[in-house]
Amino acid sequence: RLRLHDGKLVKDRRYHLRTYPNCFVAKELTDWLIEHKEAPDRETAIRLLQKLMDHYIIHHVCDEHSDYKDAKLLYRFRKDDGTFPLSKDVKVFLRGQSLYEKLVSVEESILKVREENSVKYQRTFLGSEMIDWLIQEGEVENRQEAVELGRALLEHGIIQHVSNRHHFFDSDILYHFWINFRRRRRLTELLNENSSRALSESPDSPFCLRKLNPEPGNTSFLSVQTNKEIKVVSAVRRSSITSLSGNSNAYFTAPPTLVFPPVAECNPKSVLKRPVTNEELLSPGAPYVKKTLTIVGDAVGWGFVVRGGRPCHIQAVDPGGPAAAAGMKVCQFVFSVNGVYVLHLDYQTISSLIMTGPRTLVMEVMEAIE
Repeated sequence: RLRLHDGKLVKDRRYHLRTYPNCFVAKELTDWLIEHKEAPDRETAIRLLQKLMDHYIIHHVCDEHSDYKDAKLLYRFRKDDGTFPLSKDVKVFLRGQSLYEKLVSVEESILKVREENSVKYQRTFLGSEMIDWLIQEGEVENRQEAVELGRALLEHGIIQHVSNRHHFFDSDILYHFWINFRRRRRLTELLNENSSRALSESPDSPFCLRKLNPEPGNTSFLSVQTNKEIKVVSAVRRSSITSLSGNSNAYFTAPPTLVFPPVAECNPKSVLKRPVTNEELLSPGAPYVKKTLTIVGDAVGWGFVVRGGRPCHIQAVDPGGPAAAAGMKVCQFVFSVNGVYVLHLDYQTISSLIMTGPRTLVMEVMEAIE
C-alpha cells in the first residue's frame, strides 16, 4: 500500500462527475505487480488481489463488485477510507508490531540472543524485563496491565516461551518474539498459506464433528456421548484451552488427536439437493428467512461443518454440540460471521474467520421456509 502511494498509483481519481480519493485502477495495479516481480503472470496477480479482497484489505470503491476484476474499475485500500475492520485480533497484532519496532530500534535493547538448555534463541527477553520496559516507556500503567498485554501477545502467537511450556508471567522466564516483523514478505506467500484449509479439513478441527469409534457402514459423523473417549483437548484455538485438559507440563501441547480411526472422512458429499446462488438467496420474495445464532464453543469446538462457497452451507451438525443447542441446522446458508458479511467467501476462508475469532460465535444464517 505504501509503495503504491509513493508510486502515485494510489491517488484521487474522477469518474462520472465524482471524485474518489485514494484509489487505484485495477488493471494498472495488475500491470504493476507483474512489472515489479510481485507476481510472475497476470493470473497469479489476479489471485493475489482477490486474496486481499477476501481478507478485507482492498474493496471496490462503491462495493458493487465482490470479486477483483482485472479492468478499468476503481478499488481502494480499506486503511485509506477507514473501513479496515480493527477487530481485537488485528489490534493485538498491530500492538505487537509496534512494540517490536520500538524495541529493535533503540540502543541497548532488551531483545538479545540468549541460550537455554544449549539452544540459542533470537529476539529473547525475560518476562520481568519486558514488564519493566513497558512501564518505563509508558506503554502500560502498572505491572498487572503489562502482564495482561504479554498474555494477549502470547495467545495470539506473537511472543512465545522459548520452549513453549509457560504462559506469560512477571518472572525471569525466557520468552522471544515468535514473529520477525522485519522480514520482508512477498505477496506470493499469501497463495502458499494453507493453514485455514488444513485446520478446516483436519480430523481434530472444530469444523469436523467429533467422531467416536464409528462402526462399519455407519456415517463417520457421530455425536459426542457422555463418556471419556476424548483423551486430549484440542488446542487449535488460540485461547488457553490446554488449561482445561489438566495438563500442567506445558502451556501448549503438541498437536492433539481425538480418539477415532484415522480413516474417518471429513468432506462428505454435499447435503444440498441442488446448488443455490447468492442472487437466489437475496432476491426479493425469496423463500428464505434469516436467523441469528449465538454459539458458545466448548473445549472441543463448535460442533458443525461448513462447506461449499459463494454461498457456503452447513454440511453437518453434531446433535450433542453447541451449534445444535443454538438452533443450527443442516442446509442453512452462512450469511455473516461475527458481523462480517461472508456470502461471497469459500468455506476455507470462513473457517479461518471462525477459528481466529472469539469462542462465542455470532452467526447469521439463512434457511428455507418450509
